[in-house]
Order: sequence, then C-alpha cells, then structure tokens
Amino acid sequence: MEVESNWTLVTEFVLVGFTTDPFLRIIFFVLFLASYILMLAGNLGLMFLIYLDSRLHTPMYFFVGSLSFLDIWYSSVYTPRILSDCLSKNNHMSLAGCEAQFFFSAGLTFSECFLLAFMAYDRFVAICNPLLYATAMPKKLCAQLVVGSYAAGFANSIVHTGNTFRLHFCGSNIINHYFCDVLPLVKMACDDTQVHGLILKAAIGCNLLVTTAIIVSSYIGIGAAIVRIRSAEGRRKAFFTCSAHLISVTLFYGSILIMYSRSNSQHIPIWDKINALFYTVINPLLNPLIYSLRNKDVKAAFKKIKQETPIP
Repeated sequence: MEVESNWTLVTEFVLVGFTTDPFLRIIFFVLFLASYILMLAGNLGLMFLIYLDSRLHTPMYFFVGSLSFLDIWYSSVYTPRILSDCLSKNNHMSLAGCEAQFFFSAGLTFSECFLLAFMAYDRFVAICNPLLYATAMPKKLCAQLVVGSYAAGFANSIVHTGNTFRLHFCGSNIINHYFCDVLPLVKMACDDTQVHGLILKAAIGCNLLVTTAIIVSSYIGIGAAIVRIRSAEGRRKAFFTCSAHLISVTLFYGSILIMYSRSNSQHIPIWDKINALFYTVINPLLNPLIYSLRNKDVKAAFKKIKQETPIP
C-alpha cells in the first residue's frame, strides 16, 4: 500500500534486540532464562508464603502478593520474547503482535504505578493510625484498590495504544529495541506526530502526577508520624516497615522517568535498552528479594513452612 511514491506502509517489524553476534546471543539467552526462572521462583514463592501463613494475612502482604502477581505477568510480556529472539534468526513481529505487546506493556506499567501508590497509602494508614488499621483497610477496600489499579492501568493503555497505532509506519521496519516501545515506533511514523506527542505527554503526565502525589503525600504523613514516635526502636521499626516499598518505588519510577523525561535527541538506543531492562526485567526480579530479605515476618513464615515440610 503506497503512502508516497517512495514509501510503503510497514505491516511487520524486525526487533534488533541486544546483539546480532551468535555467541553473545547464547550468553544473553542463558542470562535471561536464569533471571526469568529466579523471577518466577521468587514471586511465586512469596505469594505461596503469604497464602499459607495466617500471620501474613494483612493488608500490607495482600498488596505485596498482588505486586508479585503483577510482576510475573509484567515480566512475561517481555522475557519470553527476548528468549525467543536470542535463539531465532527471524526476529520478525507482526503489526498485530507489536500492538498486543504494546497494549499489555503500557497497561501493566500504569497498573504498577497505581498499585505502588496505593501501597504507599496503606503504609500511611498502618503507621499513622495503627489502632484503626484493620478497620480503615478492610479486605474489600484492598481488593477494590487492586482492581482499580488494573482498571486505571488498562484504561490508560487503551488511550495510549490507540494514540500510537493510529499512526502509519513507513520506511524501515527495523526497531532498534527488544520490544515494541513508543519511542522507536514514533521515529518510524510517516505522519505528523505533534498531536500524538501532546496526548502522550498528557496521559503519562497526569498519571504520574496523580500517583506521585499519593506517594509523596503519604510519605510526608509517614515522616511526620515517625518524628512524633519517642522511642528509637519505634522509629526504626516504622522506617523499616516502609523501606522496602521506598526502594521498589525508587527503582521503578526512577528508571521510567529517566527513560521518558528526556527529549528525542537525547535518546541513544543502547542506553534506552539498558535503562528499560530495569523496569521490565530487573525490577520484577528484585521485588521479592526487597520485600523478604529484611522482613522478619516473611523469614518466620519461610522457617515455619520449612519445618512443617516433611523431608523425603
């Protein structure tokens, strides 16, 4: 289908990935396979512990388990395709396949933003109103917040995906990335992308503004409550209660802001790939470690399960 005399509409894409060197692709395959297996083991293991141990049946761990579930789904949008491309000589992806990956990528990214924001609110209630915590965060409300995270995330994804794939892509069909991301796709567009850019900035800006406002206001309240705690042990316990969440938020939001806050001229493909790894592969791998390594409740649950499990 001709757009101009020298342009043809693109109906499939070629993902460059990380390298074209056969030996390095095998090394990348082993590394990503190991990371994917560890990610699945860590997140499924954490969900399993939370489900089995009644002491972890609290709003905080309900959100942690929900984050683990989201991270499994989130990492699975990218890693299996990376593994396939490492072994295949044909890294082609259809326009429909690219759109599907883009849709789930955007939906889960936005969903995690909202889920992390609601987790910050949960920590605010737990530290500022500990006596009313169970009443203020009933199971129904926790479930509604998790469902709301997905609803808001995928509602945004519909707008984001529709805004991007209304564009016509022409010329070279090579995407210098390991997944269908908005930045390389826009560079391939043969339409005027000014309106697309305005909608994109408005969608990302509004959502980051809302979720960041929830996180920042929650931690301002948490900080004020910690200052009022008289005992050093009480302050230390309150700080460690939300330290894991702070680390998770910093890694996730930090990598996304670095990726999408720069102008088009500042984007270098190799650095974009490395930066994207943090929120697509590394963050889902690290989250179960962040929420369990220094968590006494999770360690106690693990020891209990280990003692109760018969040795064959």
